[in-house]
Amino acid sequence: MQIIKKKAEIKLALNKERSKGKKIGFVPTMGYLHEGHISLIRQSKDNFDVTVVSIFVNPTQFGPSEDFNKYPRDFKRDSEIAQKEEVDYLFYPDVDEIYLSDHKSFVNVEKLDKVMCGKFRPNHFKGVCTIVLKLFNIINPDGAFFGKKDYQQFIIIKKMVDDLDIPVKIIGCETIREPDGLALSSRNKYLSKNERENATILYKTILFAEEKIKQGEKNLINLKKECIKKLSSNNYVKKIDYFDIRDPKNLKNITKINKNIKELLIASAIYLGSTRLIDNKVIQL
Repeated sequence: MQIIKKKAEIKLALNKERSKGKKIGFVPTMGYLHEGHISLIRQSKDNFDVTVVSIFVNPTQFGPSEDFNKYPRDFKRDSEIAQKEEVDYLFYPDVDEIYLSDHKSFVNVEKLDKVMCGKFRPNHFKGVCTIVLKLFNIINPDGAFFGKKDYQQFIIIKKMVDDLDIPVKIIGCETIREPDGLALSSRNKYLSKNERENATILYKTILFAEEKIKQGEKNLINLKKECIKKLSSNNYVKKIDYFDIRDPKNLKNITKINKNIKELLIASAIYLGSTRLIDNKVIQL
């Protein structure tokens, strides 16, 4: 595995790989790798000749009051995991390698970035799209892997790629969970013991909504209210940003089920103490 910190160096190395006819898979991360990231790496290894993983905690996707400075970082641990998984290239740039001091250009996917997490994290997806496009331009991958735990991010990146004719295949990968159902996340390490024990309320409430829908519930406004009440009843849930039921293709809000609706996205974001957790499930009707 080669660890590379400079854009020019990674471009040169990957151009040599391409000149040999090799296809490149890419897994962009912010580090603190867990089994979810590892599943993406393995899928890239299975489908492409060369696998590149980037580790870059992107400052432009964090709001002023968010956790950029305390976001977990452990490059030694991450590089050991990447080495064990036989990653070919680990791209680990500094902020000033990625962003010029007078950086002024950003990418924005309109409307999709105003709902769900975007409603509560202004400019978050502008930062996400900007760094992803920059990394695509640097790595020039044939395929890129994203976890569906960040479902809104997955849909927004797919839309950006379609709209801007970016020649990369976006591959969404299923959420990896702890045995009790909690979706794996780098932020889970922030949870206290009691918060961690109660964090399963998020996925359990999503499953509760799924069960009610499959039992015949058609009024999704009432169901949302019931689910928010369920979440609120847990003493460790300090805030609920949203509990939404939407079209998984375009994130449009759905309030009532009719015969034309074949699938639904159930998604939520809550705070356990000061830790923000997100989760979702796409269900077939």
